Amino acid sequence: MTDPRWNSGGWEPMPPPASEPASPVRPYAVTGGRTAPRVKLAMEALVSSATAEHREFSHITPEYLAISQLCRQVRSVAEVSALLRMPLGVVRVLIADMAAEGLVRVHQPALDAGRPDVNLLERVLSGLRRL
Repeated sequence: MTDPRWNSGGWEPMPPPASEPASPVRPYAVTGGRTAPRVKLAMEALVSSATAEHREFSHITPEYLAISQLCRQVRSVAEVSALLRMPLGVVRVLIADMAAEGLVRVHQPALDAGRPDVNLLERVLSGLRRL
């Protein structure tokens, strides 16, 4: 299986190289110097691509294209960060920007003022008891 990596043409699926070269682009350059997304974005938020596969991508950055391709399957923000081997903060900024442009859909977890979901806790407890 291949995963997206930086090569001379941009972010695209490539087999892992023998020794991982450092990306020539600094993270702050990819985000325009921003370190925080415009909207709060949880690392466990799920992201799905909102673009059609045949859409014209000539105006989109290589990072946007890689995220859009990865998110054809629903993935968490943290998973996108890990698969692209990009810092979580950078991926949060890019995904928030892409959501604002309608390129991806973000499905935030429903948090009730920091309280855990009782149904989730009951399912976890039930699973632990079965062990």
